[in-house]
Formats: sequence, C-alpha cells, structure tokens
Amino acid sequence: MDILQAWNRILTGRQPNLSIEITRECPLTCPGCYAYEPAHLGEAGPLRDLADFRGDDLVDRVLALARKHRPVHLSIVGGEPLVRHKELDLLLPQLSAMGIAVQVVTSAVRPIPAAWREIENLFVVVSIDGLQPEHDKRRAPATYERILQHIQGQDITVHCTVTRQLAENAGGLKEFLSFWSARQDVRVIWLSFFTPQVGARDPEIVPPALKEKILQELAELRPLYPKLFLPDRLIDGFRRPPLPPEECIFARTTACFSSDLKTAVTPCQLGGNPDCSQCGCMASAGLKALGDVRLLGTVPLRTLFAGSQRIGRVLGSRNSA
Repeated sequence: MDILQAWNRILTGRQPNLSIEITRECPLTCPGCYAYEPAHLGEAGPLRDLADFRGDDLVDRVLALARKHRPVHLSIVGGEPLVRHKELDLLLPQLSAMGIAVQVVTSAVRPIPAAWREIENLFVVVSIDGLQPEHDKRRAPATYERILQHIQGQDITVHCTVTRQLAENAGGLKEFLSFWSARQDVRVIWLSFFTPQVGARDPEIVPPALKEKILQELAELRPLYPKLFLPDRLIDGFRRPPLPPEECIFARTTACFSSDLKTAVTPCQLGGNPDCSQCGCMASAGLKALGDVRLLGTVPLRTLFAGSQRIGRVLGSRNSA
C-alpha cells in the first residue's frame, strides 16, 4: 500500500517523502554530525544560524508544509526534535489524522512522552553510536543510562551509524546487537554506515575493505539477532550505492527542509556535498535495492520509477499552469 501511495504521488508530480529539520537546537555536539557540517546548507549558512520556530507558530507552519506536499512519509529530524516536545505533542496526532506515517529521529536526551505510543503510524527512532563507552563519550548528555530510562514503555527503533571506531572493535557489533536485542522496548535495529563529505578525512570513515568485512559479519549475525533488519538486498545496496545523487531514488523522492521551513536541504538529507561513492545511508541503499528488482524478471523498477517521474513532471507542470 505504501508503494502504491508513493507511486501515485510520483505520477502527480509530487515527492512521496518529506524530511524536516524541526529545530536548529541540539544539546549534543556529536563528532561527524552531518546537520552541523559548515556546508550542510550551502550558502544559507550553518544550521545554528538559521531561523526556527516555536509554539503554535511551529505547529501551524509544519502542518501547512505537510498539506502542501502531501507526503506518504514524514521524517522529523533536527537538531534534536525533543527540544520541541511540547509542539510535537500537538503536532504528531494531527499528522497521524492526515494519514501520514511519521518518523521522529532523536537521541532520547529527554523522556519520550508515553502518550506517543498510542499515536497511529508514529515511529520513534533512537540514534545510538555504538557501545556504551564510545557512545557516552560522543553523545553526552544522551548517555546509555539516560536512553534506557527515557525509552521505558516505548516500542522504538534503534539506529546505529557504523563508524570506523565501532567497525575496528573486534566483537563490538555482536555485543551491540546482543545488548539492544535483549531490550523489550526495542522493536527493530537498523544500521547505516558513516557517509563523509567529498574530500573529508573524518576518523569515522569506514574504509571499503573494512566495510565489506563488516557486511559479511553482519550477514552471519542475522540468525542470532532477528531484530536486526538487514536483508540481502539491503546489503547489496550498501555494497553498490547509487551514483551520483541524480541516480539515488531516496534523494529524488524526498523533499528536505531546514529549520526555517523554506530552505531546501540538497542534494539529499545529508546536505552539503556528500561523497556518494562512500554512501552508507540505509534509506538510499534500501531504495537502490528495490530499484534493482526486475518487474516480471525483465524491467528494473528504477526504470519504471524514472518513467513515472517524467510523467509526474509533465502533469505537475500542467496542473500548476
């Protein structure tokens, strides 16, 4: 049903996915955070210098953006979305009533409201950077201790971005999967790989040979940890990321806006000038894998998508004329 709804949006000249940096504020200073890269927003300037909104003004503006774009799926990112938890308490039920599947990506630096669990089609994703010693160093004050307190009674998705530090820790991934798989509050575990900007030398970058080793290790660990979502096609997407952004289905189907709700984040949610040859984005890899599926064993779905998008651009321009 999601695919059919997304296809309908594409055929009418819309992007089925919407991503909003709901605030410029974050109490964390995580190394390698793409949102606070100097070139994240290009000429618009650093995220912390951009305008953002609060209270009813924020709620009304986000709802207006959602009505305009009519997404199937909306990701609320930051900054740290829980900085605006009062506004989200008002906003999330209204987005759900609009039939939009909403994903809130947070560090769980403060408690996740218990009432959120009752909101239909709301998915809370908690970002965790590896094992506790490294995570607590990188993400304080959103430490393991706080996360465990703040997710109690929830049904969250754990998302870990694999960095070189975690990849080089022998047995680290198994320990990570074992710890979080045992938590009753965790529904599923997602993994991405750190994606650098072009020319960057971040210590988080996972070299190709190490990345391949990790993918093989994870494939062997899947039977032990069923909460890990990592099908073969997703592994293939990590091995052969789409090049360049124009070939990335995720980038082409997602409209991304920063905290002033008008500045576009391009060419994808990462902003700046991401090194697509080292892309580790789970969404990009997953949609790349889906695009490689051949309809009736002949035509790749990416070809069908490209044709549908061309039709959508024509129909969209006629409707706006």
